[in-house]
Amino acid sequence: MNSEKQYIDLYQQCREMICGHSSDAMNVVRDEAFARFASAGFPSQKVERYKYTDMQALFAPNYGLNLNRLQIPVDPYNAFRCDVPNLSTSLYFVVNDMFYHDEKPKGHLPEGVIVGSLKDFATSEYYNRLAGKANDAATDLNTMLAQDGLYVYVPKNVKVERAIQVINILKAPTQWGKAGEEALMVNRRVLIILEEGAEIKMLFCDHAADDRNFLSTQVIEAYVGENASLDLYCLEETHAKNVRVSNVYIDQQANSRVNHNIITLHNGITRNKLDLTFSGEGAECQCYGCVIADKKQHVDNNTLITHKVPCCSSNELYKYVLDDQSTGAFAGRILVEHGAQKTTSQMTNQNLTATREARMYTQPMLEIYADDVKCAHGSTVGQLNDAALFYMRQRGISIDEAKLLLQNAFINEVIDHMQLAPLRDRLHYLVEKRFRGELNKCTGCKLCK
Repeated sequence: MNSEKQYIDLYQQCREMICGHSSDAMNVVRDEAFARFASAGFPSQKVERYKYTDMQALFAPNYGLNLNRLQIPVDPYNAFRCDVPNLSTSLYFVVNDMFYHDEKPKGHLPEGVIVGSLKDFATSEYYNRLAGKANDAATDLNTMLAQDGLYVYVPKNVKVERAIQVINILKAPTQWGKAGEEALMVNRRVLIILEEGAEIKMLFCDHAADDRNFLSTQVIEAYVGENASLDLYCLEETHAKNVRVSNVYIDQQANSRVNHNIITLHNGITRNKLDLTFSGEGAECQCYGCVIADKKQHVDNNTLITHKVPCCSSNELYKYVLDDQSTGAFAGRILVEHGAQKTTSQMTNQNLTATREARMYTQPMLEIYADDVKCAHGSTVGQLNDAALFYMRQRGISIDEAKLLLQNAFINEVIDHMQLAPLRDRLHYLVEKRFRGELNKCTGCKLCK
């Protein structure tokens, strides 16, 4: 347990400091999470859900943490321009794990809707109710160390027409010296509560504003009430020195709808986990993911969708395009429990490897304990179609341009499913830039220059 010892020692030494800069709702669950973490430690690659990512190695380096809440003097409105403009969104910023308080207008939010600091609004009724049952080391570590994050609440039958866009910025305090010197660990928490009949669309954009090593853990808990609707988009566009470990937990009540999209355009090492549970009949979810990786980037998506009740439907489509010596992994599991009759489920993972050195690991799984269901799964790993390449070259298209066109067409199937039209249009543009090698970082971010 070498990787764990530094975090065990850190918590024991700094517990009062951590709690002093957070809230009662977050503090009351820390010791329990610490006990689980200290007992189990990080999983080895022998554990099924972690066989493709070495979690112990990810957390082994000595990362600094801003536990004393040193201020980061940055005005993100002046210093930052997201590469997904013109969305007509209500814009918020989270700097590392701290909700950025400001007085600038956000656009009108309906009465009763709250978007704010987690430490100001979180209550023990919802906080850690899902994550605390996950038996996941990275989640428990986040629970131990997280001091703030984002809180979103939408009351009964309220529809938020304007999408909420959250820019997550990774940046070290100025007291830490020049970029590239000390590595930084960030533990961010997000709590989303949708009451009965509520609707909201949320876009999270992750960016790194310093040229230094970052490790970010993120835990999102989303409670989607009866007849409620949640569209959740997560876009990562960081850099090669960034390690991201994100765990998303979603609970759906009867007749609710969730549209979950994860897009990785640029990264270092990324491990995304989604646990979604149907707790009420008639609910449905659509889960889409697209990954573009090259150099030595690593992207691991792991999903578990649990059908606990009858008459729910789920659909998953994840696509990867891997170049150079990059590595991709997808492990998806559909669990249909006893009594969950009339379940409909489809899981598809399709992948392109552009070089012999690129590696893709795919493991779709079905575990079914009901007899009246329609469930299917499938995966493919291949290279670009030689016949299509030959056809285009015969018509004067260069080999590089032909590859780009085929890769675009392959990945665009995922993007076309996205319901947020301005984001969908912008992603078509960003994906093409990425394939052309022009998207090494967010070009609109002055902090990166």
